[in-house]
Amino acid sequence: MKYAFMSFSCPELTLGEMLKLAVRVGYDGIEPRLAAGHRHGIETSIGEAERRAIRAQVVDGPVPLACLATGCQYANPAKNAEMVDETLRAIDLAADIGCSRLRVFGGPLPAGVSREQATDLLVGALSRVADRAQAGGVTVCIETHDDWSHPSHLAEVMRRVDHPAIRINWDIMHPIRQGRITMDEAYAIVRPWIGHVHFHDGSASLDKLELLPIGQGDIDHRRAVQLLKEMPYTGYLSGEWISWEPYETHLPRELAAMKAFEQQR
Repeated sequence: MKYAFMSFSCPELTLGEMLKLAVRVGYDGIEPRLAAGHRHGIETSIGEAERRAIRAQVVDGPVPLACLATGCQYANPAKNAEMVDETLRAIDLAADIGCSRLRVFGGPLPAGVSREQATDLLVGALSRVADRAQAGGVTVCIETHDDWSHPSHLAEVMRRVDHPAIRINWDIMHPIRQGRITMDEAYAIVRPWIGHVHFHDGSASLDKLELLPIGQGDIDHRRAVQLLKEMPYTGYLSGEWISWEPYETHLPRELAAMKAFEQQR
């Protein structure tokens, strides 16, 4: 298994500092979050010289970029075209700096927009960016999140888009906490399209998410790792911990927990 962490763990660190941290703690990659004010400096607004410098830093560096995490979402018809344009800019950025994965969202369903209408919007948006992504060697991964936490909704999108450059980012918590299904049920649905994985533990019983160390929450990471090993999954599992403990506390502990599950049968 390959493990990464998102820049939410250390938003104050520069890209170079994040890369050094990953090596020191034992991670295999990093996942910068775009447009969040993090200090890594990777944004769609940067120019060619900055992109070349970043590419050299990560391609020749100790660990690669596992994914670029965007906030793009497509279910709002008033913002759909704008989000498609931003996705295309993010695809070009990922291709320029040598990153093969891009995370996007479906987004909440606005008032007055049906599931069917929103599905059409997602299918249209992802279809419009798919060829550009494939040409750049980038896979766009839409996350099981918000109103798309139940993976059956994204499975319908995947079947209709039917493109190798469009995949699912399986956040293993959200289908359980918000979709109200089991790990095995979620995996059975997303398996044909898994392109990236997010992990984090917490309480599934509270209305407001409370992050907890792996093994202390309600998310069965042992089972998730077992299923991904059986697949076998060759991509990254990326830890997403927003406004939580100091990174020196949670990054090594959560990685050790995941690796321990790998050793179990």
